[in-house]
Formats: sequence, C-alpha cells, structure tokens
Amino acid sequence: MTQVNSTDPVAPVLDANLVVALDALLAEQSVTRAAARMHTSPAAMSRTLARLRRVLQDPLLVRAGQAMVPTPRALALRDEAATLVRRVGALLTPATGVDPAVLRGTFTLQAADLVGAALAAGLLDLAGREAPGVSLRFRAEELEAGPALRDGRIDLEVGAIDHADPETHVEELVTLRMTAAVRPGHPLTDGPLTPRRFAAAEHVAVSRRGRFTGPVDTALAEHGLSRRVAVVLPGHLAAMTLAARSDAVALVPAAAPGAAPSPLTEQAAVLGLRLLDIPLALPPVTIGMAWHPRHTSDGAHHWLRGAVRRVLRVAH
Repeated sequence: MTQVNSTDPVAPVLDANLVVALDALLAEQSVTRAAARMHTSPAAMSRTLARLRRVLQDPLLVRAGQAMVPTPRALALRDEAATLVRRVGALLTPATGVDPAVLRGTFTLQAADLVGAALAAGLLDLAGREAPGVSLRFRAEELEAGPALRDGRIDLEVGAIDHADPETHVEELVTLRMTAAVRPGHPLTDGPLTPRRFAAAEHVAVSRRGRFTGPVDTALAEHGLSRRVAVVLPGHLAAMTLAARSDAVALVPAAAPGAAPSPLTEQAAVLGLRLLDIPLALPPVTIGMAWHPRHTSDGAHHWLRGAVRRVLRVAH
C-alpha cells in the first residue's frame, strides 16, 4: 500500500460545471444573466463566482458603476473557456447524427446468399449516394454469429436470427412467406396447386448442413404426404438457378399477399421464375438483424442499420 505524505500538494478536483459557469459569467458579465443562462438562481451563481475566485485566485469580474467588467485574467480565459464548453458539448453529444458523407471504413455483414444478394445491390447504391467512403464485405453464414459480433469479426448479421446470445441486440425487420419457385411452363403452373401435386413434384432443398427435410416436410406429413428431394444445395441462389433450368421446385421467401414486393424475390424475377402459393400451413420466415450492443449508439453503425431497413423496405 502506498503511503500518502500529508505534506504533498493536493491536486484540485476537476469540476466541469465550474468551466460552464465560468463561460456563462464571462460571456454575460452579469451574475443575474449568467444565472438565467444556467437555469439557476442569482444567489447560487454568486456562490459559484466566489468559488471560481478562490480556485483561480482572481476576482474575475469587478464592479464598475452599475456594471461588472472582466479582469485581465478573465479576458485571457474567456475564449479558452468557451472552447472547452463547446468541446465538452460535442464529446457528450450522441454520435447517431454522424454525416455519412464523411464516413470511411469497411462494414462486414454476415447473411445467407439470397439475403446478401438483395442487400449488396441496395447498400451499394445507398453508399454510393450517401457514404462514398464506405466499403462493404459480405460473409456467408460460416461464423457463429454471437462470438463473431462480440469480437468484431462481423458488424451486422442479417437473416433468420434464431441463435442470438443474451447480450446481442436483435431487431425484426420483415416477415415473409415461403413460395414455390418454378420455371415458366412447369407442370405445376397448369391448374390449381394442391398439396398432393406439390408433393409429387421433384424438389431441391436448401440447407447449409445438407439436410433433406424441413418445415415443408412436417406440413406435408400432416396431410399424409411426403416429397422427393432430388438434390440439396447450400444456398438459395443455386437452388433457384437449378429450378430455372429444370423441373425442380425451389422454395423462395416472398412478401405477404397485398404487401410491397420483397427485394428477396428480385433474383427469382431475373431468372424468370414463377412464384406459386404453397397450399400448406407453413411457418412464416422472419428476417432480422443482430449486432453487439457496443455499436448501438455508434453513428456509423446507426447509418448502416438504417440503410439495411431502407433496402428491405422496412418502415421505421
């Protein structure tokens, strides 16, 4: 334990409020007006002036007839005090109002291929118009999102968020439904689509883990039906490309009936795919975004989250 020598000089305790009061007194040159500016009483401001005089060992303001005038020391301190107050104000102002035009750096997002394809085009357009100094890096769903968000390997995860750590911030963005994507002229486009006709078609499944079954199979089983999955692919874009070139049926998330089209279906339109309503009670697909709480008040990250909302056409 360090021994304290009672004869050592004691450093003055810093009080930012004193600097703010000093700025008000030197700017107004009146205890009454400074008190009004600080939203306090003249008596309290008078006590503060007395304290400032003790700390600075200078009268600061002296009576000259009916007015008060600054001392030479006060005049020397006036500009510096005003600058300090502005700097403290800027330091304590939330950073969410950052100008995107001055942003520089790279954002790393993790998303499934279909979500990444929809986001990349929209975010690139927004960055080009608003934040030209920003670059984007997309990673496939290869990292465990919680630790990757925590240690900064990714800045934002976008997709079906179902594995968030307790401290992770998650915001739901849009709820979609699964549709059947088929090529033009596919047999399923001829006549009403029934569960039996849907089950009898050849299917392509999407699974990063190589699984052949999913919620569709559970829904079909309730009708006493099963489907044949001819191939499992790791991404939706590959599955949609296969569906456009064969009789395989792929699943594509789409907006609810009556809602604005989702950008996640734009690639299906590019491939010329037809999207058919699936006659089964399937669970909805919720697309959200997740980030570490240390980024919540960061101005640059605030712009990124807002950009993602705009690309996915989310009202906020």
